[in-house]
Amino acid sequence: MSFEHPSRRKVLKTTMALSNAASFGVSTGRTEDRGATPLGRLDAVLRAATEARDAPGLVAVAATDKDIVYEGAFGARDLATGQAMTGDTVFRIASMTKAVTSTAAMQLVEQGKLKLEDSVPDIDPALGAPQVLAGFDASGAPKLRAANKPITLRHLLTHTAGFCYEVWDADMVRYVKATGMPSTSTGKLASIRMPLIFEPGERWEYGVNTDWVGRIVESISGKPLDAYFRDHIFGPLGMKDTDYVFSPQQQARLVSVHQRKLDGSLESQPQTPPITPEFRSGGGGLYSTASDYLTFTRMLLHGGSLNGTRILKPETVALMNNNQIGAIEAGRLKTTTPARSTDVDFFPGQSLKWGLGYMINVQQGPNGRSAGTVTWAGIFNTHYWIDPVRRVTGVIMMQVLPFGDPRAMKVYGQFERGVYDLLNSA
Repeated sequence: MSFEHPSRRKVLKTTMALSNAASFGVSTGRTEDRGATPLGRLDAVLRAATEARDAPGLVAVAATDKDIVYEGAFGARDLATGQAMTGDTVFRIASMTKAVTSTAAMQLVEQGKLKLEDSVPDIDPALGAPQVLAGFDASGAPKLRAANKPITLRHLLTHTAGFCYEVWDADMVRYVKATGMPSTSTGKLASIRMPLIFEPGERWEYGVNTDWVGRIVESISGKPLDAYFRDHIFGPLGMKDTDYVFSPQQQARLVSVHQRKLDGSLESQPQTPPITPEFRSGGGGLYSTASDYLTFTRMLLHGGSLNGTRILKPETVALMNNNQIGAIEAGRLKTTTPARSTDVDFFPGQSLKWGLGYMINVQQGPNGRSAGTVTWAGIFNTHYWIDPVRRVTGVIMMQVLPFGDPRAMKVYGQFERGVYDLLNSA
């Protein structure tokens, strides 16, 4: 389809006029204003989802390579207080941090300071002399052996280095209990100094790989990770609401996490004081808004630049978007902690691959995305996709546990389908 079709320009103008009204258009009669249009239908679907408590509240945004095509905020930041969701709500984006860290690493690859195929810098024994967990002896003590090959940056960026997360690996749960290794939630560096659970390059498993990429970015650049992000990604792109810490003004806009209970209801979780970590996590930890993160995904959709600011070269983004794991399959996770995560298989029956920072849909998705779409998420059910074929990207932010909650995933699918309906109607 042509993105210059006059009817599409009309949709864009309507969207922008409405979304600039009264805090993203919330509670301003947007459904009535938009009528029986794809915009109005999408508003109605998302509003109904929050009313049905499929999600307590959400912010959803989407853009083509030409302009923003949808903005909506519905429901509550906190069901306990009833505080309304607004477009500038601040979310914990967790593993959506990984795409940012991967971008930083690829900037250094472009500059010749890192190479994808070389052994990673020996900044820690976990990287320079990795050990493989070979099992447990009769007493339950872990058995370790030296890895038979070095870890490369490509391994880390594709989650094929052998690192894992205990929430999705029963052997690591057992290892942590046997050794007293701290949890990643503690923010301690020792929490990522874990053994590998397979040889580098042998298979895919989601893990602390990108935390180590962040440590490498700091070592090579000579800057703390948060400062590097501000200087080389967030500042140039104008992402003023994205950081590891938040100001008092941003704290007033912070959403609460909600836990899905066994009866299907949602319970607001108490706000806990943020910890002071020993290191900035390249794999998680950022706070952001939906519109800020859309700026980041739009940059990638545009081949590494946005509004005249170049972050990556087009050929680098193309490389990031291509399958980097060959015949290995990716994207499926078996939970060890059901309250934290479901068993994850976002696209049952489909082949899934991994690029340099995110998952790749090999086939067309059920809600409209093209084959070759890149995508990932954060554990509190924040999600994004970037479709280079249809030239569209979407971000939806909720704050619900467990990860992969079926009702939250239903909302995500409804939003994605609504965005493609907008494109198809233009």
